[in-house]
Amino acid sequence: MTIDKDDLLNSIIESLDRIQHIKLEDIPNIDLYMDQVTTFMEKKLKNTARHPEEDKVLTKTMINNYAKNDLLPPPVKKKYSKEHVVLLIFIYYYKGILTINDIQALLNPLTERFFHEGEFDLGDIYTEVFSLEKAHVDLLKEDVVRKFGEAKETFRDAPEESREMLQLFSFICMLSFDAYVKKLLIEKMIDGFYQTAGEGTKETRKDGKK
Repeated sequence: MTIDKDDLLNSIIESLDRIQHIKLEDIPNIDLYMDQVTTFMEKKLKNTARHPEEDKVLTKTMINNYAKNDLLPPPVKKKYSKEHVVLLIFIYYYKGILTINDIQALLNPLTERFFHEGEFDLGDIYTEVFSLEKAHVDLLKEDVVRKFGEAKETFRDAPEESREMLQLFSFICMLSFDAYVKKLLIEKMIDGFYQTAGEGTKETRKDGKK
């Protein structure tokens, strides 16, 4: 995502319009070797990196670390399925805001119940949650425009040569506070999600279903 500082608001809105997730049907239906997985992820998500020319979306080391931390089921004969790729996409989006432990607490119950399941699997979950993207991007654009307008009203009495910088600082602070509060909420909900998922797993095991 590249932002033009000389036309900040329109540049942000245009960048938000360019946000696109990987559609489930774009993920190969055949199992992939690790090199093929990293190449696929790099091709599809490169533009979301902060420094696309330098940052790696996914590496072999990352995949191995995710497996060691029980975020990713082991491959079958060194090949990764479509469900593996779905999990890697979720991890990619989460790792910028959540710890490995939190990602593990969030994804492990889903993996345990829906990895390679028949009528309802991780692909169905992925499609459902990302179907909300368009509506939420539109709401996000409205919120960004509002915050930008509020930031423009700050520091009216500041020296002219510093006013623009201070207003930009205000804008960043508002966006940062919003992200901070949402991160706190996500962490609290993950704590509850982990407990609920754990209880549900225990119940299913008592019933002999898992």
